[in-house]
Amino acid sequence: MPSFMEMALDQAQKAQSAGEVPIGCVIVRDGLVIAAAGNRTLADRDPTAHAEMIAIRAAAQALGSERLTDCDLHVTLEPCAMCAAAISFARIRRLYYGAPDQKGGAVDSGVRFFAAPTCHHRPEVYGGISEAASATLLRSFFETKRS
Repeated sequence: MPSFMEMALDQAQKAQSAGEVPIGCVIVRDGLVIAAAGNRTLADRDPTAHAEMIAIRAAAQALGSERLTDCDLHVTLEPCAMCAAAISFARIRRLYYGAPDQKGGAVDSGVRFFAAPTCHHRPEVYGGISEAASATLLRSFFETKRS
């Protein structure tokens, strides 16, 4: 059985196949995946259609609540500030991410959203989960884009 991060990587590969930046996310509750998504910013023509945002919306719909307090989010890249804020507002219990994002990350890089005194909910954070696989997928995507 694949790990939750492997499932997120599968979503990232599906996003890449659709021409999107290969980032994938799954949200888990009680050991079951309740939402899964890859980036859809190009397909939806929506700059907020990051994998995390789509998965959070789907999980909230599935559970009938805007609070995802018993849920864990697995994503292949360190979330940006927008996604970190959504994770906080949704009250996600734990965040697991793959590769760090020195340019746009906002968890352990950049603005460090959860460390801000104005952040009202801080999930447990675990970075570097399947980091090499996540970074390789992103690197190959951007190298192909440059050529």
